[in-house]
Amino acid sequence: MKPNVKVMVEGALAAALTVALSYVKIWEMPQGGSITLEAIPLLVYSLRRGVRPGVGAGAVAGLLQLLLGGYIVHPVQALLDYPLAFGALGIAGMARKPLWAGATLGSLARFLCHLISGAVFFGSYAPKGTNVWLYSATYNGSYMLPNLILAVVVVYLLWPRLSRIS
Repeated sequence: MKPNVKVMVEGALAAALTVALSYVKIWEMPQGGSITLEAIPLLVYSLRRGVRPGVGAGAVAGLLQLLLGGYIVHPVQALLDYPLAFGALGIAGMARKPLWAGATLGSLARFLCHLISGAVFFGSYAPKGTNVWLYSATYNGSYMLPNLILAVVVVYLLWPRLSRIS
C-alpha cells in the first residue's frame, strides 16, 4: 500500500494538537488525570480516516506525552497510560455514524487502559478495604466521563465544517 502523505500529515497534526491541548487543563485531579480537550483531535482524525491511522496517530501522541514528562512507575504502566491509551482513541473510527458512538467507543477504550493501569499499578492509593478495580473505575471515571461529554459536544460542533474538507 502506497503511503498517503496527506493522511500522514493530518495524523501528525492531530498528534501534535493532542499534545498541545494536554497542557490546557480545565480541571486537574490530585493524583493525575485531568479534563482537557486533548482527545478531540485524535477522535476527529479517527472518524475521518479510520481505525488504523487513528491508532497510529494516537500512539505517537501518547509516546510524545510520555517523552515530554510522563509519570512512570513501571514500563507496562507507561505503555498502558500513554501510547496504548491514546492509541485506543483511534478505535473511534470503527463507528463513524452516529458521531457520538465513535467518540464514546474510543473514549471507553482509553478508559479501559487507564482502568487496568490504575488497578494494577496504583491500587495502593485505594482506601483500606476498597476494591482496587472499583477505586480505579471511580477515580478514572471522574475525569474521563467529563472528557467524553466535552469531546462529543465539540466534535458535533466541528464536524459539519470539517466534513466539507476533503
